[in-house]
Amino acid sequence: MRLPAVQLLVSTNILVFCGIVVLFVAIIFLVYRLLKEQAQRRLHEAKHKELELKIQSMEVESFKHKLNPHLFKNTLNSIQSHAYQTYYALDKLSNVLDFILYESDSKYVSIKEEVDFALSLIEINRLKVSPLFDLRVKNKININHPLYNERLIAPLITIDMIENAFKHADLQSSDAFISIIFELDSDDFKLTVSNKISGTTPIKKDKSGFGKESFKKRLAATYQDHYKFDQFIESDVYITHLKINILEHKTQMFTAG
Repeated sequence: MRLPAVQLLVSTNILVFCGIVVLFVAIIFLVYRLLKEQAQRRLHEAKHKELELKIQSMEVESFKHKLNPHLFKNTLNSIQSHAYQTYYALDKLSNVLDFILYESDSKYVSIKEEVDFALSLIEINRLKVSPLFDLRVKNKININHPLYNERLIAPLITIDMIENAFKHADLQSSDAFISIIFELDSDDFKLTVSNKISGTTPIKKDKSGFGKESFKKRLAATYQDHYKFDQFIESDVYITHLKINILEHKTQMFTAG
């Protein structure tokens, strides 16, 4: 028995409507699955980023714990070997120790604080060499720079380059020298250290301190793409150069919250 044309049309429409409903529900389900997967992916990416930051923070803390005892030992050895300059040396040592005790646990210090600390460290190391030794220190820091007093520099970041110069320099020959230059211009903080290489002390010898590789890792963990570190030899002169774009680093800090 055939259904009337009207009933057949109604049945067809119902089937089409049911098909559309099923298709719509399927689309909604797929969209929900996609949004859920995207949310999970963003959550995993956030957790991964958080883990990377924790690892970087742990690396920096590890470097600081390795660094401080080494610096303390070096400064005391310098003072002990030059007792006649005890008062002057203790004054500089006091500045160094104050910085280590009160500022080294900070994530960042100002350029002024770090440079003042480095200059005191240089004066302590000066006790190791002859009064006639060619030790050149140039402070080209622009104290009127808007970022001069802002906390953007990792504390103790200048130590490795300065200590290595005194450790590996040729202190005996007539043309021996150590040159240390601090600069703050435009958006960059710069430190350039150079010294004549000793013929008796291997340039790669490094049995104490935290080492060049740890120094590079600390730079990478702290400044990521906003720094440049170079080390090279020209004739018999070993040169290290550090440049930190403090403006870019400050911008990143604010972006990261």
